[in-house]
Amino acid sequence: MFNFKDGLKVVKYRTVWLCLSALLLLPGIVSMIYSTVTYPTHSPVKVGIDYTGGTIMQYAVPDEVKNSQVATTRADLEKAGVTGSYIQILNVNPTEANKNMKSIISVRTKFIDEGSDTAAKITETIKKEHKDAELIQVSSVGPTLSSELFKNSAIALIIAILGIIMYISIRFEFKFAACAIAGLIHDVVFVLGVFSLLGLFYNVEVDGLFLTAILTVIGYSVNDTIVTYDRIRENLRYYGKKMSFGEIVDASVNQTITRSINTSLTTFLTLAALYFFGGVTTKDFVLAMMLGVVIGTYSSIFFCSMLVDLWEEKRQKKLAAVKTAQ
Repeated sequence: MFNFKDGLKVVKYRTVWLCLSALLLLPGIVSMIYSTVTYPTHSPVKVGIDYTGGTIMQYAVPDEVKNSQVATTRADLEKAGVTGSYIQILNVNPTEANKNMKSIISVRTKFIDEGSDTAAKITETIKKEHKDAELIQVSSVGPTLSSELFKNSAIALIIAILGIIMYISIRFEFKFAACAIAGLIHDVVFVLGVFSLLGLFYNVEVDGLFLTAILTVIGYSVNDTIVTYDRIRENLRYYGKKMSFGEIVDASVNQTITRSINTSLTTFLTLAALYFFGGVTTKDFVLAMMLGVVIGTYSSIFFCSMLVDLWEEKRQKKLAAVKTAQ
């Protein structure tokens, strides 16, 4: 039988957890505001060609290319008449399939029409600096398609959030639903904020896979929160008259925290393996998932539960004030 007097006293440090959440979100929020003002797309994160349209040409290089060489490559491309290009160096671990590839030079430009000599100029410039460079991939997204992708992504995100709001509102009381949605927003803003900072300092761009990661983070976050809320509701049924709401929240968190951490840890370890040993093209997607798992576990225990306790405390004070007035 669980001893309600033992375990973590989470509610006791409610203010600490809420302040910690604010500290986690603040740098990302500032970065997103700055990005919205400064980026031509006015987006809070640096978006890739999936949403802006353009062409990406990737070249495999047998030598390790340093980021310091990017400026030289960009200058040579401008001399060749290729302006406004974005160059990124991706270092990869050689495998049996690609023994002669240590780096990938990724060049993104405006959309290149078929038959244009711009692609030939880019290839010529890259091979002038890296003789053994080999073109391995060309990805193009037109302006019309990128606009459609952005629109569909926004619709998918809105439908997912509305569906979750409806489900939680039906299953739980309104206060639980409202706090769960606040936790969902908390987690999404954190992940977006981190990627906004990565975009500013490391030129990390988001693509269609990033939206998939965000939707997965939303589902994971809500799932973890619902487990905790279910236990709070169950304990309220049996101990509501014997214990205060804060004590019930503490007990419920202690009863579910081991399950939450174990589930999150196994998921995180799997994602970490994919991040360090998987393909270069999925690294950002996996990183978003890893961040989502960590912040989702944190928010379900130390953010959403604290909001519910705070909400109930305010409600009890209002009821007491009404009784006193009567």
